[in-house]
Amino acid sequence: MVGTGRTRRGVCLGLAGLAGLAASGLRAEDIVDLEWRDLLPEGQSSLPPQLQGLVPHDETDMASSQAVSTGVRTDWNGRTVRLSGFIIPLDQKGTGVTAFMLVPYVGACIHVPPPPANQLILVTTEDPYESGGLFDPVTVTGMFGTASMSTQLAEVGYALSADRIVAYRG
Repeated sequence: MVGTGRTRRGVCLGLAGLAGLAASGLRAEDIVDLEWRDLLPEGQSSLPPQLQGLVPHDETDMASSQAVSTGVRTDWNGRTVRLSGFIIPLDQKGTGVTAFMLVPYVGACIHVPPPPANQLILVTTEDPYESGGLFDPVTVTGMFGTASMSTQLAEVGYALSADRIVAYRG
């Protein structure tokens, strides 16, 4: 079930629901290529890349200093999207990662305060991804939706059920 509300809570798609919506045999034109700025409500901006490295790196509780989200976008709910970012592993099966946060820049949520919820994506996959470690750059393709959930690291605004995860190639 996909809604069109634009509130912070948006439509909460369960991860099982996202997995159930995953389409097979998609053509390239069926995939929406997203950039992180596409996840922000119109007229909103995020921390500029040139300032991201200037955020203090300390050992305080990062989740408590998470920037307030300005809302999420529902434009791509139920669509297959492709987006690149960095992995923060949350759950594993054997040596592979089965759940992780996809973040827009290195250090997000761990060494620097988390970005707002509308810049964080909870990714799940049935096929564990053999990650090389914390902050692996990857490109993820799969079913996308808004979500309102909390992890031990931060509030998350989006969820993605991954059909494909590959190492990022710039």
